[in-house]
Amino acid sequence: MASPALALDGADPSFAELLAVRPALSLHAHDGLLLEGVPLQRIAAAVGSPTWVYSATTLRRRYQALAGALKGAGLNAEIHYAVKANTNRAVLAVLAAEGAGADIVSEGELRAARQAGIPAGHIVFSGVGKSERELRLALAEDIQQINAESAEEIAMISALASSLGRTARVAIRVNPDVDAGTHAKITTGKSDNKFGVAFDDALALYAHMATLPGIEPVGIATHIGSQITNGMAAYRAAYARLAELVRAIRARGLPIQRIDCGGGLGIPYRDEPAPAPEALAGAIKATLGDLGLPVMLEPGRWIVGPAGVLLASIVIQKRGATRRFLVTDAAMNDLVRPAMYDAWHGILPVAPAAFGGALSLADVVGPVCETGDTFARDRALPDLPPGELVAFLDAGAYGAVMSSTYNLRPLAAEVMVEGERFAVVRDRQSYEAMLGQGRLPPWLGGVS
Repeated sequence: MASPALALDGADPSFAELLAVRPALSLHAHDGLLLEGVPLQRIAAAVGSPTWVYSATTLRRRYQALAGALKGAGLNAEIHYAVKANTNRAVLAVLAAEGAGADIVSEGELRAARQAGIPAGHIVFSGVGKSERELRLALAEDIQQINAESAEEIAMISALASSLGRTARVAIRVNPDVDAGTHAKITTGKSDNKFGVAFDDALALYAHMATLPGIEPVGIATHIGSQITNGMAAYRAAYARLAELVRAIRARGLPIQRIDCGGGLGIPYRDEPAPAPEALAGAIKATLGDLGLPVMLEPGRWIVGPAGVLLASIVIQKRGATRRFLVTDAAMNDLVRPAMYDAWHGILPVAPAAFGGALSLADVVGPVCETGDTFARDRALPDLPPGELVAFLDAGAYGAVMSSTYNLRPLAAEVMVEGERFAVVRDRQSYEAMLGQGRLPPWLGGVS
């Protein structure tokens, strides 16, 4: 095992430290890196690389940990998994079997949730730009709740529901103007973000909504950002504003059935502190617990992020004038988070011998023709010749769902493991399927 001291710059966790806090991963003397009981080398031999690999047991354990924390705090709470974090059907099916609902933001996610067995009555539709087509489907499915984000959207819902002879259960998403202290591109609760209704306008709009045909006002909602790791202060501030609004709604004699607390609970990608679900449950209890209303949560990353890895092969080890480059067959089109957010992911070798090798600094990069196609700089890693495997950790959330075919690179395969078994849960995209979607116009010889 590599020495913790050999991070070279003293900042990054060692291989041993990365493994110690990721119970689904282990190192076998002969088989190398395992996810649950399955050697990643075996998956690569059978499926190839790059390949996403998900742990079913981790999904269950993390869902149960959050549900247990909420119950332990005495909260009447529902968990709606944020489908946008990972839309794989097998992932959704595992969580559906645990009792999870779905928080969806598109027609595709609604269809995926229903296909995976999540009841329509346990689905919440969020998002700032729901189309008329999407709202028609949501109404036809009679989903649990639509989180409306503007007066204009509320008017659209009322008109559509009335024309269809339906009643839409609607909550107003409130923007509490709270800075969650997360990356600027994933903060959602500040006044200059596109999401939600301004707090000062929410009461009047809720009262107006109660007068509209085709709408049943059911509650208020908020969501202040993603990957929140800096404690509970932002949550407490946002939820305190919701409590204030609930009291004002009741004072006007208006009905309110529940509060949607959103998601955003972060995970430790590197070695940063990350709040436990008990802390979030405590913040909800302290700020909203005396209102006597059920609450809803919409976790995504916290459940599925640590459940996945991206398995990749070294294409070439290149020694430049001043740097060592490890070029993988995975690229920014597969895992875009480092290029988009400067995100840090742990990287472990898969072969057992590599764990004991001498470490030196390397940049881990992909083959896409952009300098931004860089996963890590100055990472302490052993000598990794072509064909060696590496695993990018904590890649279960915002990984495959954000992939593209940039540089005409097919979408990677997805695999699920449970115990000592594994199965392909999404085939690797073929070149025929990828290129077959294009066609010529008639004037260039295409068929009209």
